[in-house]
This record gives sequence, structure tokens and C-alpha cells, in this order.
Amino acid sequence: MMTEATKARFAREVAKYPADQKQSAVMACLSIVQQEEGWVSAENEAIIADYLGMPQIAVHEVTTFYNMYNQQPTGKYKLNVCTNLPCQLRDGYKALHHLESKLGIKMGQTTADGMFTLQQSECLGACADSPVMLVNDRCMCSFMTNDKLDELVDGLRAAEGQA
Repeated sequence: MMTEATKARFAREVAKYPADQKQSAVMACLSIVQQEEGWVSAENEAIIADYLGMPQIAVHEVTTFYNMYNQQPTGKYKLNVCTNLPCQLRDGYKALHHLESKLGIKMGQTTADGMFTLQQSECLGACADSPVMLVNDRCMCSFMTNDKLDELVDGLRAAEGQA
């Protein structure tokens, strides 16, 4: 069920494109749904497809192509660690494995308290700063040593009163 406020946000995005190319707003609409719901369900993909006049599979293809769209609920903090080659060469996998150990989960899982989801991602476009990670698809963290990873996780826990 899409609210009137969501429809208005969709309409603002669609208005940026020629009338016969409104499907170009698919990524913006997916982002709006994710901001409001925390993830993009198949039901929401269908709503977006209907709104934009495109096949649902086309919306699903966009959702699954980009790792910024969550296809299931995630923890409050989604930690995406880059494991592409430049980051691998500068300890990207070590960073990922350190977080797995610290959080007690494996890549792709969410902590039992629902606080952290750990994912690996392809290039985040900051190879010179590797290893890098992205927190909640918005905050880029560079040169992530084990100490910096510990500080980040501990700081987020402390901010939530779980230190």
C-alpha cells in the first residue's frame, strides 16, 4: 500500500523525465521505498512497476543488480565492506573477517539484536582509501584498520546504549 506522500515523492521524480520515459525514475522510486520501509519487497516492486508502467521483472532486475537496495530487512546498521581487487590487496578481506569475528556473524547475516548486517560489496569507488566500507549506503569509511573497525562498531553500539 503506497501512501499519498510516497506517491507525491514518486511524482516529483517522474517529473524530471520526458512523459514517455518515466521508467527512468525507477532507481529514485526504489530509493524512496527503501528510505520509508528499510527494504524493497516484491510487493513494493510491483507497486513501482505499476506506477511507472513497466514490467515487474524490470524493476526486480534493478533491485537485484545494485547492492544498495535491500531485498530483505536488515539491521539498523548495514556495513558494506569492499572486497574488490584493490581493496583485497590492501586488506579488504581481513577487514571483512575481522568484522565477522567481532560481530559473531558471517557475511550476509544480521546480528541477533538486529543492530548490524554485514555485507561485502563490489567497488565503492574509493580504491586509494582502501580498505573502505559503506555504512547504511551513505557514510563512506576509509583506511579501515582493525582498530578503526572496532571504534566504529563500539561507537555505534554506545550510541544505541549497548556498549
